[in-house]
Amino acid sequence: MPHTTMTAEEFAANRFDLPDGGRWIELIAGDTVRLEPPDDRHGTAVLNLSKAFADASRDADGPHGYACFDQLIVVQRQPDTVLSPAVSYFRGSTWFSELDETISESIPALVVEIASTNDRRIAMGARVKRYLERGVEHIWVIDTEECQVHRYQKNRPSKRLREHETLFGDSVVPSFQIPIENLFKEPEWWSHRRKQADS
Repeated sequence: MPHTTMTAEEFAANRFDLPDGGRWIELIAGDTVRLEPPDDRHGTAVLNLSKAFADASRDADGPHGYACFDQLIVVQRQPDTVLSPAVSYFRGSTWFSELDETISESIPALVVEIASTNDRRIAMGARVKRYLERGVEHIWVIDTEECQVHRYQKNRPSKRLREHETLFGDSVVPSFQIPIENLFKEPEWWSHRRKQADS
């Protein structure tokens, strides 16, 4: 039988019927692919990112955009590819309109990926390439093993930031900043909550 690929719309319509309710499943060139569940380091980075984005949104000049977490976005058509980066930061559209849809056709100004599990690390080069070709202006890749961040922009050399440096949002997310080392520190409130759950 000939191989049949799935469209982004079919993926959206049937996602919750997939194993684990579609959690950690993406569409790559028309085929569903299940990612390894993220580890604790992945979750810690997301917690710290969410606080940094929230702090940036309280800037005196007012928020310039908004961050969506694990939002499914279409990055390629025919065959269709739908990815779910850790963070998609949108500007210039109706606020949080992306959350009204299972998948979004909107192009984020910034995508944040977390290279935590082996499959995410292996596929990261291809993911960055797809984002750039889709028109995403900025991509940050957080490496939880090396405790560093790689920044990508179209037609510019990539830049690596190490633990002693600070990640700034620059023009894409004004007022955003976080020391690289703080991305990998478990927040005190979360550590306390985990201790309570374990006791």
